[in-house]
Amino acid sequence: MTVKSSATRPETVTARPAAGLALGALGVLAFSMSLPATRVAVQQLDPWFVAFGRAVGAALLGWAYLRLTGAPRPTPAQWRRLSVVALGVVVGFPLFTSLALTTQTSAHGAVVVTVLPAMTAVFAVLRTDERPPLLFWLATAAGLLSVLTFLAVGGLVHGALSLADLFLVVAVVLCGLGYAEGGALARELGGARTICWALLLSLPATLPVTALAAVARPPHADAVAWSAFGYLTVVSMFLGFFAWYAGLARGGIALVGQLQLAQPVLTLAWSALLLGETVTPASIVAAVAVLACVVLIQRTRR
Repeated sequence: MTVKSSATRPETVTARPAAGLALGALGVLAFSMSLPATRVAVQQLDPWFVAFGRAVGAALLGWAYLRLTGAPRPTPAQWRRLSVVALGVVVGFPLFTSLALTTQTSAHGAVVVTVLPAMTAVFAVLRTDERPPLLFWLATAAGLLSVLTFLAVGGLVHGALSLADLFLVVAVVLCGLGYAEGGALARELGGARTICWALLLSLPATLPVTALAAVARPPHADAVAWSAFGYLTVVSMFLGFFAWYAGLARGGIALVGQLQLAQPVLTLAWSALLLGETVTPASIVAAVAVLACVVLIQRTRR
């Protein structure tokens, strides 16, 4: 791997909305299976092992890619921004969804994930000092309120809000942060290099946690659970980000980010078709309400 700074060999990304949308769609399709696959994996494997082990496996793939392509090292400023990406999408989202889905269904988690495009848009606005109209913030608040209402109603039915619901909200907030920063950084490093460097940056944390989790609870699972873990490692944690960040870089966060509207719908479908989970009317109503708010968010931002 070369040590030359990327400042001397910048990777410019040409704005190509059509290509960006196509790549973004592939990323969304890959991510839409993440919650069902996580739900399957954590039923037999330790959630900490699932969350951090997938990152370790993906980091090895990322290291091989960077070596093969002779990728230049990021600058100090880019390393700092990569730490934000790592916090959001390498550590935060995998960990908190893994913890949540030990007790919650992926269909339930899909409803909470509907607010992810709103979180991505908010963090993108904050990092660029944009000044969207008041309606942008009202729509964002309405979308978040819809999700919280859905969780509160479910809590009343079951007697109390679950810790799993809190984990899902934290996961979505951190993922939105990682998506926004990663999409911007991909314009400089490229989509593939952004996630690869973020994975390698996280390795000093993800590797020992994976080892400790494996010692505390030796991994034993059937072929289905290991297949789900493999999907999370290769597709959700690696290849999906190749397409997603490249799409954001080429088509823009505001435009390509709208494709996230399809992700919770696809996740609900996979949850019902593949796992046999029940998609309740309340889930559908909450998802539609949040998605309507997200559409308004995207329109007012543009």
